[in-house]
Amino acid sequence: MITALGGRPGRVGTSSVAVMEGEQGVRGDEPPRWRWHGAAWWRRSGEGQGARWPWPSTLLLTFFVLAGSNYAARQQAGDRADLDAFARVLLVIGAGLLLWRHRRPVLVVFGTAASAMLYLGAGYPYGPVFLAVALACFNAIVTGHRKAAWTALGMLWAGHVLVAHWLYQWLPPSGDPAAPWGQEGVIAAWVVAIVAVSELARTRREQWARDRAERARAARRRADEERLRIARELHDVLAHSISVINVQAGVGLALLDTDPEQARTALTTIKAASKEALGEVRQVLDTLRTPGDAPRAPAPGLDRLPELVSQAAGAGLTVELEGSAPGLPPGADLAAFRIVQEALTNVVRHSGSRHARVRLDHDGGALRLRIDDDGPSTGTDAGGSGNGLAGMRERAAALGGTIEAGPRPDGGFRVLAVLPLRVKAKEDDR
Repeated sequence: MITALGGRPGRVGTSSVAVMEGEQGVRGDEPPRWRWHGAAWWRRSGEGQGARWPWPSTLLLTFFVLAGSNYAARQQAGDRADLDAFARVLLVIGAGLLLWRHRRPVLVVFGTAASAMLYLGAGYPYGPVFLAVALACFNAIVTGHRKAAWTALGMLWAGHVLVAHWLYQWLPPSGDPAAPWGQEGVIAAWVVAIVAVSELARTRREQWARDRAERARAARRRADEERLRIARELHDVLAHSISVINVQAGVGLALLDTDPEQARTALTTIKAASKEALGEVRQVLDTLRTPGDAPRAPAPGLDRLPELVSQAAGAGLTVELEGSAPGLPPGADLAAFRIVQEALTNVVRHSGSRHARVRLDHDGGALRLRIDDDGPSTGTDAGGSGNGLAGMRERAAALGGTIEAGPRPDGGFRVLAVLPLRVKAKEDDR
């Protein structure tokens, strides 16, 4: 028992017949291929089972085939057999099968070829009977059933050769001579033209499908990048502000009875830190609500380092600033500020040191940020819990820079970031 991909198992003991499907497999948006599935040779591999019935086009084509065949019969009177009821039934069957072309393309391409072969074998006039075969072949090829279409057309051409050059003596109309061989060349050219146009359409269709898939993947990548960017922003804002609030809340609780004035100062710091955090979170959320608009407030940059130092001082951390910041593009400026902010937040949360140093150097087309503390670590998460360090590395990598973070040989912890100064073109590409 051989089971079709995505189909139902065949019955044991049934004759295995090839299901003609595409040559590229059935993964993703690839067309189906030849496979074996019991006696269900005419089935299609589930694709298009819910397609609409093409009634209008089928009725229009049937009318055209009947009208065109009547006209061809008048033009070929005396040379070919007259149209009778059987001829019209064959024409209706051949054109009517196209109603199933989206659901059973293999069945339709063989059915139209068989009806056309019977029509020609009975000696009826040449005419638009081939149109149904051409459309069925085109549909089979563009949906991936290439071998089925080639086989059906080959059988039709071979059958016409037999009828026109051998069987014509026993088939109507009586006294009909053998067809000239030049006519077979014309029919062969007609078959090749149908296959060529169909293959071209199939190739373009697959290219469009690949382009759509690539655009979808690119859209997902952009969405993922934006999600990660927002996650980094929220983490940096909330981690820093909540760390300050946590420290000051502890101070306020400890001094509430013994030193009410110092407790009041701690509460004031908590209020300022929470207000700033709410403002930055609101700014991030505003960019989500209005994706096409520019932010209403400028993104923070290295020019806000003195403010960051003041907030750290409110949490009991003394920060020394060394060096000056060069002019940076907005993206690099924000990344540098967030890296310093996260590093100082980790000092507040994970270091026993109440002193940190921030040094800024820029030479050779790169900005070097170095943040040191003397330690020791107050827990197992020295330097951070992992999310903050990962966010810093992602920010640096997005600009083509690097981050090194780890314990110093003489104790304490160091974060060293190297960011290129000329990242304008990279940001524009993003």
